Amino acid sequence: MEALGQAFLAVWGALGFDVDLMARYGPRLLSGLGVTLEIVALAAPLGFALAIPLAVARLEGGPIARNLALGFSTFFRGTPLLAQTFLVYYGAGQFRSAFEAIGLWGLVRDAFWCVILTFTLNTAAYQSEIIRGGMAALPSGQREAASALGLRRFALYVRVLLPQALIGGLRPLGNELVLLVKASSIASAVTVFDLLGATRYVYGRTLDFSVYLWAALLYLALVEIVRRAVNAIERRAGRRFAAS
Repeated sequence: MEALGQAFLAVWGALGFDVDLMARYGPRLLSGLGVTLEIVALAAPLGFALAIPLAVARLEGGPIARNLALGFSTFFRGTPLLAQTFLVYYGAGQFRSAFEAIGLWGLVRDAFWCVILTFTLNTAAYQSEIIRGGMAALPSGQREAASALGLRRFALYVRVLLPQALIGGLRPLGNELVLLVKASSIASAVTVFDLLGATRYVYGRTLDFSVYLWAALLYLALVEIVRRAVNAIERRAGRRFAAS
């Protein structure tokens, strides 16, 4: 690892950038990158877990459940993520007594967890629409065949509809994950030292604009990793689906 770090600094210097600056503040940028990864790693799966019941409610819920799910999706897809983050971060204090009564004040008073909550709700709204669209596009014969086999509704979704919808929705779900990676930079607006927050900290002390270039390259690398991973999963799922 030390040899890799020295090689990186050598390349950085050969490109004409300040090696001492990167040697001094590089660990802080990497720490911010770790926070960014943590935000995405928590919000994406939590949002997915919430998106499934939302999608099912849109498809087969009663009028109340369907309208509630629609209202949730409309609000979080139709308003800026930054405004949602401010609403949760600054608005939680207005309900401190209520949160204390249910033992959640220690959670929502922390900026990091406010960001996780907001990002989870936001990505859940987008993922639910992707999953709902994937299941709605499946032929009605799928349901009829499952009913003929005696599958209950839970088994119908888990074993028949949801797997096929996810295969068809891998690309848009991957795009949503990419958008979440880039949107994670909003966390810095509420004092969370993610990658962008760490970059702003370093720039404020050095006034060296090259740190923003390095941050952009790190975001680009994350997006490319996600893109390639989604492509690999899509090819593998396609082959398995074709073989079955």
